[in-house]
Amino acid sequence: MTADLCILVPEAGYKEHWHTARDEYQALFGGRVDFRSWTDAGDLSGYRLVMPLIAWGYPKKPAHWFAQLDAWEAAGLPFANPISVLRWNTDKDYLLDLQEAGLAVVPTMESHCLTADDLAAARAQFGNDDLVIKPSISAGADGTYRLGLNDPIPFDVLEREMLIQPMMPSIASEGEFSLFYFGGTLSHTILKTPASGDFRVQEQFGGREVTVDAPAGAQALAKDVLATAPAAPLYARVDMVRDGGDQFRLMELEVIEPSLFLSFAGDGGAAFAKAVDDWLGR
Repeated sequence: MTADLCILVPEAGYKEHWHTARDEYQALFGGRVDFRSWTDAGDLSGYRLVMPLIAWGYPKKPAHWFAQLDAWEAAGLPFANPISVLRWNTDKDYLLDLQEAGLAVVPTMESHCLTADDLAAARAQFGNDDLVIKPSISAGADGTYRLGLNDPIPFDVLEREMLIQPMMPSIASEGEFSLFYFGGTLSHTILKTPASGDFRVQEQFGGREVTVDAPAGAQALAKDVLATAPAAPLYARVDMVRDGGDQFRLMELEVIEPSLFLSFAGDGGAAFAKAVDDWLGR
């Protein structure tokens, strides 16, 4: 079968292990899919759909990534998700867009050159001495830190462009919900919990995941978030936590290369494959 799908993967020599994700998509799509490096993808005009599902490493080379997006857009390539959405989602300051639109987001401030004065202003605004800082372009909790009142700013992020948020206690007491949507329809939901004493829920830091039913409030927030994106995404992961008032608040919307946790889906990813076919047939 001639491949009609292309999934973008890391550049040659990328150090993190990404082949498990490739094998998962290979099993799902079989001979229909090819894999090309996002940094040097070549001519993609022969594919009916291109998806950057394993385009790991782009936060390390944002200028190259944005240049690639511009080139792919200029060529009119069929991308899922739409390039306008990929570009918007690359910088986490999209959270400020959603916050300004009135959506329930974990309260977020942006600093273009992080200093102690910014942390003091954030603590005053949030009414919380316990903060989380993260680079505006990052993945996998890289450069993300929890800072108490007397903690210094780590040198590697000092005077960098950063987002500042209050630490959400429910991360430790309950966990972070991830809702997965394919073609706008909820597929499955997991609850991610950090290792004891940590706040990061990623597996590389000892985080764990279990399948759960998505609470109604979580589904309502996810629907609003997806509706506010620049264009409808084919696939999306919506991460959220509860605040102290039992309201769900958005942590992040992942529409570039999210881990889709298809092994937690009851259908093993069949809904995702169907959403791809529906996208092609529309």
